[in-house]
Amino acid sequence: MTDEHDHYFTAQPASAAERRTISVRLAGRDVEVEVASGVFSPGRLDLGTQVLLRTVPALDDVLSARGGSAPAQVLDLGCGWGPVALTMAIEAPAATVWAVDVNERALDLVRRNAERLGLTNVRAVTPDDVPDDVAFAALWSNPPIRVGKEALHAMLLHWLPRLAPGAVAHLVVQRNLGSDSLQRWLAEHLQPLLPGASVERAASAKGFRVLEVRAPA
Repeated sequence: MTDEHDHYFTAQPASAAERRTISVRLAGRDVEVEVASGVFSPGRLDLGTQVLLRTVPALDDVLSARGGSAPAQVLDLGCGWGPVALTMAIEAPAATVWAVDVNERALDLVRRNAERLGLTNVRAVTPDDVPDDVAFAALWSNPPIRVGKEALHAMLLHWLPRLAPGAVAHLVVQRNLGSDSLQRWLAEHLQPLLPGASVERAASAKGFRVLEVRAPA
């Protein structure tokens, strides 16, 4: 049983880990991953993340179209136990995948799941451990809406301006938790930090919106 204050965005969850494995399908592969209590959606691949992963373009195609000689750097913001980061790593094995979360239990799960799947390109770290000079060729996120508007807005305004020129971020947000108001807010408040960025609705399914934030080229 998770304590009522033991949220998935807690750095050190107080509840017992209660680890177990589940079967999920990621990037067209049926895999077994480790999950635990005290992290987001510990028993299944949540519906919002399913909508996100069905919506985003194949990462290897995106990175191939961008070109460049240096290995790409991509971001899963609020990684939880890792379904988005693992998908990115499978689809783009040459890229460095930054899986970022404040929850240390979640980060441990991502590391263990990456090892389980033989993925050597995943870096599961806290926000402060991402070097300041890293620019992201793609950003996928099921952001922690329940952390509260102030914290959510600060998080998005910190990470979205780190998109590389022409790169695209995809965010999945439940409609009844404010996806449309978040889209309007981002369109207004992102401009001073990322001039020329566009914020559009890329998809809508199962009560979720996928927002697309595109950095100017």
